[in-house]
Amino acid sequence: MTPLLEITGLQVAFDQVPVLRGINLSVRRGEALGMVGESGCGKSVTWLAALGLLGSRARTAGSVRFAGEELLHAPARHLEEVRGGQIAMIFQDPTSALNPVRSVGDQIGEALQLHRGMDRRSALNEARRLLDQVGIPDATRRLGAYPHEFSGGQNQRVMIAMALAGQPDILIADEPTTALDVTIQAQILELLQEIQRERGMALVLISHDLGVVAEICERVLVLYAGHIIEEAPAVRLFDHPTHPYTRGLVGALPNLDGPRQRLAAIPGVVPSPADLPPGCPFAPRCDLRTDRCGECTVELTSVEDNADHRIACLHVTGQRCQDETVAA
Repeated sequence: MTPLLEITGLQVAFDQVPVLRGINLSVRRGEALGMVGESGCGKSVTWLAALGLLGSRARTAGSVRFAGEELLHAPARHLEEVRGGQIAMIFQDPTSALNPVRSVGDQIGEALQLHRGMDRRSALNEARRLLDQVGIPDATRRLGAYPHEFSGGQNQRVMIAMALAGQPDILIADEPTTALDVTIQAQILELLQEIQRERGMALVLISHDLGVVAEICERVLVLYAGHIIEEAPAVRLFDHPTHPYTRGLVGALPNLDGPRQRLAAIPGVVPSPADLPPGCPFAPRCDLRTDRCGECTVELTSVEDNADHRIACLHVTGQRCQDETVAA
């Protein structure tokens, strides 16, 4: 299937310090794609860069093509039409993303007027319907309320309503359940799945919660230090994690059904973008590292028995350093 959106060789640097080092990914129409990894690995920056939301300090290179059109470095007017209208993003902290001095009805209505050309009355009626759809009780009265009058979970629902206002083809949910209790988390995730099924839109879920990703997503990308180091169908990735970093993430999950056992923590921390080690960025934390790991980098390569499972690691059969690949 032709990808709806394709990112190729995406690089991002702040003040000449690279934070993304050649991201390649695609999103197909109607699929649910998960992106996982520790904080600072580049998950959110990938999409902020793709939508032109990083600001003047950022320097970007590569390609971001949506429905055949290039978005990276596209004119601001074109990006304004795409953002919200065709690609929408739910940000991590709804209280920061919502305007505190405007009612939620005005904020949702503004998105409807901008992306669907509605007049004010029609926009308010549609905003009421959207609040009903995302489970805000007494939607007619709450249209005039302000963000501080809503709970954290309700503000997240308002953010989802705003994201849906433009009827996007791709919805990017960046940690949509951060700081919510588990009951509200389950409701928000169920809501996202229901809306995705109804509208046939693609969903990109950025999350630290591997359990949520395993339940919702069809395909998963694992990021580390500005690189994608493993990509696989969700079922295969969680049943057969292959990269040492992915195995570490999965190994840190508690087993609720089996006997109690000590969790396997990954030693160390994600390196600073300004001080990445040579070769494989995970090598200093990896219990399989060898001298060669610090001498060369490895591109994502398909695992021998499954073309949909790709990994960047010298310890997997068939993997070679980039310079060896070029020389061959």
